[in-house]
Amino acid sequence: MGKYIFNNHALLDTKEGVLKSGFQVLVEDNRILEVKKGQINSADAETIDLGGRTLMPGLIDCHAHVFISGFKDNQSVLPSEMTARSSNYLRDMVQRGFTTIRDAGGADYGHKMSVENGYFKGPRMFVSGRILSQTGGHGDHRGKADFCSCMNASMGVARIADGVDAVRHAVREEIRHGADQIKIMAGGGVSSPADELHHLQYSTDEIIAIVDEARRAGRYVMSHVYNTDGIRRAVECGVRTIEHGNFLDDKTAEVMAKHSAFLVPTLVTYRADAKYGPSFGWSKDSERKNQEVLEAGVQSLEIAMRAGVKVGYGTDLCWSPKTYQPEGLLVHNEVMSPAEAIKNATIINAEIVRMENQLGVITPGALADLLVIDGDPTQDLGVLQNEGEHMPMIMANGNFAKNELS
Repeated sequence: MGKYIFNNHALLDTKEGVLKSGFQVLVEDNRILEVKKGQINSADAETIDLGGRTLMPGLIDCHAHVFISGFKDNQSVLPSEMTARSSNYLRDMVQRGFTTIRDAGGADYGHKMSVENGYFKGPRMFVSGRILSQTGGHGDHRGKADFCSCMNASMGVARIADGVDAVRHAVREEIRHGADQIKIMAGGGVSSPADELHHLQYSTDEIIAIVDEARRAGRYVMSHVYNTDGIRRAVECGVRTIEHGNFLDDKTAEVMAKHSAFLVPTLVTYRADAKYGPSFGWSKDSERKNQEVLEAGVQSLEIAMRAGVKVGYGTDLCWSPKTYQPEGLLVHNEVMSPAEAIKNATIINAEIVRMENQLGVITPGALADLLVIDGDPTQDLGVLQNEGEHMPMIMANGNFAKNELS
């Protein structure tokens, strides 16, 4: 870390969605100290001329997966190898400009601290630990003919817990292990073999108990769920963020807005999985279910926006290439402006991880997560694609993850 003045740039104000000229930004260690129209005087700071490029905050992915086995691994890959894989995923994410991620199940406190302590290069992490699933739910990937009673036979990222007492215990365990938030499966999923997308999972009593345990420990609950009845039920039970939500309707969107719940779409993964699913071993049922959520996905964004629901940004790239991570912004851009799509992945996602005014903005006191872009992302989100090709400089938590300018 050091002390730097960034000048000669167009500053992206993510709240207003516009570029501003004539500003300088002073960073010391991992914080932004000053943002000033005109010259900043600091004798001990290194000045970096950005050559008229765009300066913007780092991107946030609020539904990432870095610790997950291959779809055909069939429980044969040990956690040590999965952690080695995760180090590569994390390094690549920050090189794409994602300086913060919320891992949606699998990664734990150890992965988070590996980044913070410098063992791994990667983004800031908010981890969920293991996802909570009922027996036969989306987190239970045992085949129909598998009579194993193992309670963790769920591809290394979930734990099966049934009943109010069991889910309370499971939440307490995940919090004890350092989870920042609790993830549950409140409905059926694409890849799970024993359910359908319209299935409701966990009883209301179980969800209420999970939310109660999380809140009392200063955490919150995020929920995988596609169908609109499941979304409404989860939100009314106190779930704070809805993951996916592809079958959202107007009535349920109004309930979400009333409860100040967030929607975290993961639309890019369905497009990628439609292409790669057969190659990594999906069943015909999974292909069918993926097509259903793919066809409904973009409409859910429009419904949420009309109702005033805050829309974040997630990717959920489990088995398809994680190179698709920024491409989801182009999907959002199909129904909103580039500036609005960027706001989803900065301002709104910062609220989701409860880091308002510290992430997703370039303001005094914010964390020094900065991207230098060749081009104007408010006009063309293509400059955020292609593995950071148009990002000559990336600063994550005050450290240069990439620096081709000085």
